[in-house]
Formats: sequence, C-alpha cells, structure tokens
Amino acid sequence: MDAAGAGIGAAWRAASQRIDRLDARLLIEQVCGVTHADLIARPETPLTPAQAALLESLVARRAGGEPLAYLTGRAWFRDLEFLVTPAVLIPRPETELLVNLAAERAQRLETPRILDLGTGSGIVAITLARLCPFAAVTGVDFSPEALAVARANAERHAPDVRLLAGDWYAPLAGERFDLIVSNPPYVVFGDPHLERDGLPFEPQCALTDGIAGGDGLACVRSIVRGARAHLEADGWLLIEHGYDQAERVQALLLAHDFGEIRSWQDFAGIDRVTGGRRQ
Repeated sequence: MDAAGAGIGAAWRAASQRIDRLDARLLIEQVCGVTHADLIARPETPLTPAQAALLESLVARRAGGEPLAYLTGRAWFRDLEFLVTPAVLIPRPETELLVNLAAERAQRLETPRILDLGTGSGIVAITLARLCPFAAVTGVDFSPEALAVARANAERHAPDVRLLAGDWYAPLAGERFDLIVSNPPYVVFGDPHLERDGLPFEPQCALTDGIAGGDGLACVRSIVRGARAHLEADGWLLIEHGYDQAERVQALLLAHDFGEIRSWQDFAGIDRVTGGRRQ
C-alpha cells in the first residue's frame, strides 16, 4: 500500500482491503489528524510521505493481529478514554460488572476506602473514584510500567487516586479498607485461548499466573488469604474470574470465613465476579 501523495479517502479504501474498515478509518484519523467528517468531505486530502509510511506500518501490524488499542494508544471503558500500552491489558466490557458491584456497595457508605489489587491501567480504581467521589481509592500493581500508565490515566480523570507499587498487599501494612476489588490473572497457563484474539500481544503476567499444570487461581488464593487482614468489619471482597471458576472461588471464600458469598453473571450470562463479606 503506497499512500504517499494519495488522498485520505483512497488510503482508507486501500487499508480496508487488508483490515477491518472501521479499524482502517481510525488509524487514518490517528495518523493524519483528521476526523470522520474530513474523510467524507475532503477525501482528496493528501498524506505526506511520513504519514504514508506510518500508516503502512500500523496497517501491517493490525493485519498481523496486534490489537487496535495498542496501535492508537487508547481505549474506552464506560464513558472514559484511557491510555493503554502493551504493559497493560486492554479494558474489557466484562469488567464493568466488577465496577458496578463495587460502586453499589461503596455508595452506601459516607467515606469508603476502596482497594484495587492488580490495578493495571487503573480503569477500575479510576472509574470507582469518579462514581464514588467521597471514596478514598488506592490501586496497587507490581509492574512499574503498568503503574506509569495508571498514573497518566489518573492525572487525566481522577488525580486523587493513590497508586502504590508492590505485590498484592505488600505496600499496605496495617491498612484496612471497606471494599477490596481485583481483576487478577486467572487464565490457566498454557490455555490455547492465550494464542488467539490478540492475547499474545497483551502482558502475559496480567493474564496468567505462569504456573504450569495449575488451575489459574494462584493469584486469587493470595488475594483471598490476605483479604481479612485488610478488610474492615463487614467489608466486601469482589474478584473477577474465568467462566468456569466461580464455584472454586466461592469455596476459597468460604474456607477463609467469608459470608454472603455469591457469584454474579456478566452480560453474556457467564459467572464473572464472585464475592463475599467479612464476618
């Protein structure tokens, strides 16, 4: 695809032969700094050689399966646009269930303290901070690269969110919260799904615990084990998990003396979040 000197409309048509038409449009808008209206009204607008070269590179990467969000550097979650890089997972609509359940509980309290473990890009912590303006929200992640993305997103959307580096509860000695939420790694190591749908481009440490022969729940176990020491009386723990893990997560919560244990289904009717209350 040689788009140098060609109009943006022709470049869009050419790119659409190789990748999804919407993806092609979004890449051209990003590279050329134009809008959808510009593409329709002024399709003859030429690309510079530099723009053409960049567009060719991005189209080739998208054709190779790299997620669009990593190519544009942004993704939407609920009504907010977040910065994303290959250091963090791309936001998924299923995680809205976790946010909704958490917000529902936090909004019953005057000044709730909320902890998001494995915060990644910060979408859960930041969205909760906006939904619950009187909450004190903390996000924790062990990855410096992920925390850099989360900090950039917090600066844009919720500057008061506190972000800490560490492994789960490590940086939180002596602290207690009214609500702990997490979307931890839970895909079984070696699962064939990890080779599909752009997942090879996402951070594997955020998808799987890396334990060969495991059940994907090593991180969930760490979170459940440490939760009671960091939850206020009657505080809630809510965990997002895989489609077939609800019963095992319920059993973990029961073994650690949680009450009111149940699972909630996402928009596809799949058990996606399991939680319980500290008794």
